[in-house]
Order: sequence, then C-alpha cells, then structure tokens
Amino acid sequence: MTLTRRRLLETAALAAAGFAALSLAPRFGFLSQAAAQEADQQELLVAGPLGDKSEGKADAPVTIIEYASLTCGHCAHFAANTYPALKEKYIDTGKVRFILREFPLDPLAAAGFMLARCAGDDKFFPVVELMFREQRQWAYAEKPVEALQNLSKQLGFTQESFQACLTNQELLDGVNAVRQRGVEKFGVNSTPTFFINGKVYRGAIEIADLDKILQPLLDKA
Repeated sequence: MTLTRRRLLETAALAAAGFAALSLAPRFGFLSQAAAQEADQQELLVAGPLGDKSEGKADAPVTIIEYASLTCGHCAHFAANTYPALKEKYIDTGKVRFILREFPLDPLAAAGFMLARCAGDDKFFPVVELMFREQRQWAYAEKPVEALQNLSKQLGFTQESFQACLTNQELLDGVNAVRQRGVEKFGVNSTPTFFINGKVYRGAIEIADLDKILQPLLDKA
C-alpha cells in the first residue's frame, strides 16, 4: 500500500468504517515468536528517510523495534499496558533502546503518524501516546478526519497547520518508505511486530513476556 496525499485525504473518512474496524480487531491473540525469522541487526538499525524516533540510550545492550499502526488495537494495548513498565524498568535504566516505526494499516493511521512527526521531535512519543489512548474516539468516529483534527487542536495545531501537515508529500513518502521497507526487507505483515535484538515477535506482548525475553539478553551483555 503506497499512499499519495490526495488519496490520504480522500480515503481517510472511508478508512474509519472499513480499515479502522478491521485493524482495531485483534491480529494475534497471543505473543508468537517466528523462530525461523531473524533479521540482521545492522540492517534493522538503518533508519528510514525521516530518521528513527527512539527512547533510551543509543548504546543500550538491547534494542527493541516496534512496527505499529495507530489504528491497531493490540498496539494501543501495548502502549497503555506494557510500555509504561518497559520504560520504567528497562528504557529509563539504560538497558533498552526502543524504536517506534510507522506501519500504517490504513490512510487514517498514516495521517496520525504524519501529525506526530509534524508536532516536533520532542512531541512525537507524547502525540503517539495520546492517539493510542484516544484511539476509539477518533478511529471509530463518524467523521474521522474531523475527529482527528479536533484531537490535533490539543497538540497546538491550527486548521492551516493541520492541512499543511497532511498535504506534505515528502512526509507521506517517508512514512510509506518505512512501511514498505518493513514489508520487503523484514517480512512485516501485521501489527504490532517487534524485533528484539534481531529476533521477531508478533502480536500481543505483556511485560511478563518481555521480562522473560530481555533478562537472558541482559545477562549476556
């Protein structure tokens, strides 16, 4: 799926009724490790044209890369229920670097990521957190673009800056490129997909799961 800015604006409204309902449904009921799939860590760490958005020390012994969609229910669950503990236990203590990469499942999610980028480097993660927290309000809205614009006002966007962001073709191309590379290079086909020091894990993930995965890696560091 490669989006153009015209298609983004024309189909975002339709996405709420179709794509959003689909993507908010569970993709996987449990965490699964695709044991046969392991990506080269150095290739994984190559950022897309927009640069990576990350939290934690650049030289942390463990790197987690999440491919997420803002209209994905399991992604929202991870953001609300797992990420705070992950941040407190591992990211803030210098043990884990966390990278979030855009993998929009629909035009509405692409628009949300574009707004997060437009908000500024220091606001990317707070904006993403807000969008996940309010996901059901804007992703299921009868008029999703209007709901997204109302949400953007909380972030300081005006009508003009909102429109300017969503019609920025270079930005949209960058989001597309991140998604496309995930598909073609690393076999990402659903959200959330996590790469933890190169090993891929798909679906719902809880902090207890992460504890079991991370501790052996940290013991080796």
